Amino acid sequence: MTMTSGAVWGRAEQQDFRSRVRGTLLGGAVGDALGGPADPLSLEEIRAAYGGEGLLDLAFGQGRRGTVTHHTQLTLFTVDGLIRAQVRRDTGAWHPPTDLHRAYLRWAATQRDWGPDERRKDDGWLAREEWLYARRDPTRALLIGFGDETMGTLEVPKNPGELGPEAVTRSAPFGLLVGWEPQLVVQLAVECAAQTHGHPIAYLSAGAYAVIVHALARGDSLDGAVQRALALLAVRPGHQPVSDALQHALGAVRQGMPTPARVEELAGDGTADGLLAASVYCALVGEDVRHGLCLAVNQSGPSAAAGALTGGLLGALHGETALPPAWLAELEGRPTILELADDYAMEMTQGPALHGPAGSSPGWLARYPRA
Repeated sequence: MTMTSGAVWGRAEQQDFRSRVRGTLLGGAVGDALGGPADPLSLEEIRAAYGGEGLLDLAFGQGRRGTVTHHTQLTLFTVDGLIRAQVRRDTGAWHPPTDLHRAYLRWAATQRDWGPDERRKDDGWLAREEWLYARRDPTRALLIGFGDETMGTLEVPKNPGELGPEAVTRSAPFGLLVGWEPQLVVQLAVECAAQTHGHPIAYLSAGAYAVIVHALARGDSLDGAVQRALALLAVRPGHQPVSDALQHALGAVRQGMPTPARVEELAGDGTADGLLAASVYCALVGEDVRHGLCLAVNQSGPSAAAGALTGGLLGALHGETALPPAWLAELEGRPTILELADDYAMEMTQGPALHGPAGSSPGWLARYPRA
């Protein structure tokens, strides 16, 4: 698992990459925030609550506009785990699924504790962000998966019957490992998904989503990115439902004007493959980011997951400047998300300058401890 060497990263490439990292994380969070208030509602209930056109703007949820759900919380801890994995490589310890599992256990602590515990010296900075200690309707599969120290693996996964989309929604950051080979991105996303979602449909959907983001972050088109994902899925046992869902999404693009009914048909009963298909479709047919996100959340299925997945795709594709500024202005946790995005971009492009043979930055190792 070798990363791109520093020489490849000219200044323009670094700036483009940072914009796509910011776009992916902010886009996912904005989609999550848009869809959150509609999550428990049917399309009819959404229209009754927000008007005949449905939900077209951030709405009140959890006491204010722009609040995110567990999807965004866990995505941020995915980023934290990936940075920590890179930092720990220096010690010769290189097993990213373990680093990700530790990061997810830090998220689990935010769901149990009142606030940050200063005694936990190896928490790093993200787990000390007080706003992350809000409990935002995490599913049972997440609480069970990270409810003890045992790490689910592909051989012995947690929740082997679980088909929900929650492992997919935290998987965009794996796709931002642009120096990795695509098949390794799929493998890492799949292994980390099995820590809570042990059904092949769920963990292969996570792998597919990660590698679509990966192709987008490398400058591919969305259609091309989906074709790459299909090629990589084809060699994996149990891939057929996920491959079929993606093919269905591509086919739906040619079936006329996008409608909530078409999004609902793709999303099906809210399983990982259906949400993956719906988000790909909304990202493909959306006239712009706002339109794509509104399309994703105005349906009877899990609106927050659909919004988060669609936002991650559109943000990776277009970068942060394509996102609706008025929504970003009200987004909960935006300073944290931006700081984490920039740290991720810096680690991936300039890691050796932060912790390497020539010396380490004490500030960086305080933020991302090697422990």
